[in-house]
Amino acid sequence: MKIAILGAGVVGGGVFEVLNKNRGVIAKRAGCEIEVSHILCRRPRPEHPAADLLRYSFEDIINDPEVSVIAECMGGITPAYDYVKRSLLAGKSVVTSNKELVAEHGRELCDIAEKMNLSFMFEAAVAGGIPVLRPICRCLAANEISSVVGILNGTTNYILTEMIRHGKSFNDALSEAQAKGFAEADPTADVMGIDAGRKICILADLCFGKEVKPKDVRTLGIDKISKVDIELARELGYRIKLLGQAMRTGPNSVTAFVAPTLISRSNPLSSVDGVQNAVRIKGDAVGEVLLTGPGAGALPTASAVTADIIDAVRGGTYMGYWPSEPGYVTDPEELSCRFMIRAEAELSSLQAILPDATVVHSRSGDFALLTAYTSEKELRSRLSEISLISIYRVLD
Repeated sequence: MKIAILGAGVVGGGVFEVLNKNRGVIAKRAGCEIEVSHILCRRPRPEHPAADLLRYSFEDIINDPEVSVIAECMGGITPAYDYVKRSLLAGKSVVTSNKELVAEHGRELCDIAEKMNLSFMFEAAVAGGIPVLRPICRCLAANEISSVVGILNGTTNYILTEMIRHGKSFNDALSEAQAKGFAEADPTADVMGIDAGRKICILADLCFGKEVKPKDVRTLGIDKISKVDIELARELGYRIKLLGQAMRTGPNSVTAFVAPTLISRSNPLSSVDGVQNAVRIKGDAVGEVLLTGPGAGALPTASAVTADIIDAVRGGTYMGYWPSEPGYVTDPEELSCRFMIRAEAELSSLQAILPDATVVHSRSGDFALLTAYTSEKELRSRLSEISLISIYRVLD
């Protein structure tokens, strides 16, 4: 079976490496030999280990009738969306690691694949090498899922781990992450929660059967987290993590959002550190399931892409379904939980407004309030005359 890889970068290179390194095992599991016949590359790379397979025009690939499966490893919307759509319409199955593409156009591309009786698979688009989407669509298919929450970005998790464990500032931890290759030169999509937002869209779509678009997801990043916030959270018995969360909010509604959140140290998610990712799924039959492991990197991501290639070669279409039921996305400000707040106000004034709140002091003399259960909308309304320094949701 001949396949093509779109992209010769980190992920594309990893897929080529895995396909060659584990050629024998993969052939047994796929039922046939898998041969990479084309690798789409943007520029000449004579040093590439498969320089003879490099192609610089997509037309060379789309017009080759022997190519049955295309692995899109380019990222972004342009030109990936055009290439993937054309591939499906040309009768070629597609696997991808592109979360932006799937979050924005997954429903359309799945519809095309279903009509063409092809595979469109994207396990690697969420949590890298951790099997997440297959378990949701297969192993948990008998469950009505009520919530999904996860640490979905390795860059931000690494930065927060360094800030919490070693007292580093956000800027210092970010610089270190960039130096080690964990963060891009432009880290905006990671540190502002955009990347995690795309992934929680995909998880919400598959868990709840409602289409959630990135524009419907409120995203907050980690760039405003201070050492004081971390210290006060520690005093309360919590750690701060950037979480993507999605849940049912009614018979025909869901919500999805990304925000720095205080997690109790007794919660397994709080101990997921470094570049690791984790996803916790709650179903009515199974209870809570926690999946954790490497969420990024060449080989972990390539592991998931290659598994999809094997399934596509065998004719699998487990990702051929995409939610099509009408529904709506509710505002997370309506959800009830506890909050930790810091504000530019006298403690007595805050206690008068929030008499049920618990006060916590840091060693440096700063203080925060841990509120009773309330909605963010109600909390902000009560504090409308107060200048807030920070506000964090709490997850026990």
